[in-house]
Amino acid sequence: MRMASELLLLDTHCWLWVHLGLMPRMSRASLAAIQNAESYGNLRVSVISIWELAMLEKRGRIALPMNVRTWVEQALSKPGIAVAPLTPEIAIESVHLPGAIHGDPADRILVATARVLGATLVTKDTQLLRYSQQRHVRALEA
Repeated sequence: MRMASELLLLDTHCWLWVHLGLMPRMSRASLAAIQNAESYGNLRVSVISIWELAMLEKRGRIALPMNVRTWVEQALSKPGIAVAPLTPEIAIESVHLPGAIHGDPADRILVATARVLGATLVTKDTQLLRYSQQRHVRALEA
């Protein structure tokens, strides 16, 4: 019998890497956790990551193999993944996060989303990993 999976929230860069097949950028442990979560339908991407991806593409900071709308549509059509919406509770939580965290709004919304959903944030962002050491959010280093 397989053990149930925890809910995982992918940071924007992790979502991009997974969907583009850039797995070598991620640890074996994070890839196994993502695959497990995906098989249980427990993989989430925040709506703020969609916004962030579109901003990065518009500014020429990333190049996608197709237009951003098509890329997002395809990435979100994979089984096992769903969009975590920006709710009023998450918006308020992002402003009232405990401990010391930097001011980047997208990161604050990601952390708040993980906290509200009870999810583990998968990230390579050293600032977010450091914040998780304060035990205010669970994180898995990608």
